[in-house]
Amino acid sequence: MNGNREDCVDIKNRLGEFISENLKMELSVDKTLITHSNDYARFLGYDIRIRRESRIKRSNGVTQRTLNNKVELNIPLKDKIEKFLFAKKIIIQKENGKLIPVRRKSLLRCTDLEIVSAYNAELRGICNYYRLASNFCTLNYFAYFMEYSCLKTIAGKHKSTVSKTKDKYRNGSGHWGIPYETKSGGKICNFAKYNECKKEPTTHLDNIPNFAVNYSYTRTTLESRLKAKKCELCGTTNAHYYEIHHINKVKNLKGKQDWEKVMIAKRRKTIVLCKDCHYVIHNRTVITN
Repeated sequence: MNGNREDCVDIKNRLGEFISENLKMELSVDKTLITHSNDYARFLGYDIRIRRESRIKRSNGVTQRTLNNKVELNIPLKDKIEKFLFAKKIIIQKENGKLIPVRRKSLLRCTDLEIVSAYNAELRGICNYYRLASNFCTLNYFAYFMEYSCLKTIAGKHKSTVSKTKDKYRNGSGHWGIPYETKSGGKICNFAKYNECKKEPTTHLDNIPNFAVNYSYTRTTLESRLKAKKCELCGTTNAHYYEIHHINKVKNLKGKQDWEKVMIAKRRKTIVLCKDCHYVIHNRTVITN
């Protein structure tokens, strides 16, 4: 449809009146844009425009401009992707303007499997949403930041390096993943590849657990350790109830008491104890039968 700007303004005003009178709503001035179809307009997270492409292509003996007057969907990298990476503290910007991936402190208390699952859920979610974009391939730099931030997070958790972490979890196919056990046997949670989302939605590749969405508030393995109903110090399984013993920092432990040795070996600030063992720790007494 061709028309001048005055016609567009008139249509916008009439549309605003209809929305106000019939729907009892207001037309947002900031989100309502009148622009040339060749200029980008933001809608549902996409930058949308009508292409004016002069390149020609010969197909079946016919030469034509195949991209001219076609709708183009683009990813707003600066406004959406980089903003997401900064908000999640996946990257930082150095003084020279270079962006580098960093570890995420909010995930350090999660298990390796939970960390990878959280990153996979975020990466696949964004890549699946933008799979229709013409510049989808530009998400390769997003995938790079996600992968190495994940590796740095796991390496930081174990006080290791990125190269050692990657070598430890290589799966033999040029990629890496975290092995885990299921009822049907051992499996590997591979780090997601962004280009798989271009082919088809990839939510079927693995089940995304709840902790991958709300990882900042996850209970990690603490709940499962309590449900096991086993004292991690004496090994008893017939106690009436179990309690959690918590310390501030593992590095402050001296390793003189048995419970300190267990926590140092597990590298955990929490330990599940039966009532008797917990009483001994706090009262420094020995319970005799």
